[in-house]
Amino acid sequence: MPIIARFYGIVIKMFFNEHLPPHFHALYGEYNGIFNIKTLEMIEGDMPVRARKLILEWAETQQKELELMWNTKKFKQLPGLE
Repeated sequence: MPIIARFYGIVIKMFFNEHLPPHFHALYGEYNGIFNIKTLEMIEGDMPVRARKLILEWAETQQKELELMWNTKKFKQLPGLE
């Protein structure tokens, strides 16, 4: 699964040939979460609240790129939070 971003100990990955809805995976230590790209809600996982807020902040700025990546299945490294 390609890593598309890293920030504050959080790793964002995406499978290109995976099930719907369009989503990305976030890993933070022993925690993980799956986030819907369109709604940005966590649809599965056990991510701590603080990490979830950082992931959502990042995803809001990268949502169009995430949708494009999912639809075209073309890997692209995205910037993390600054």
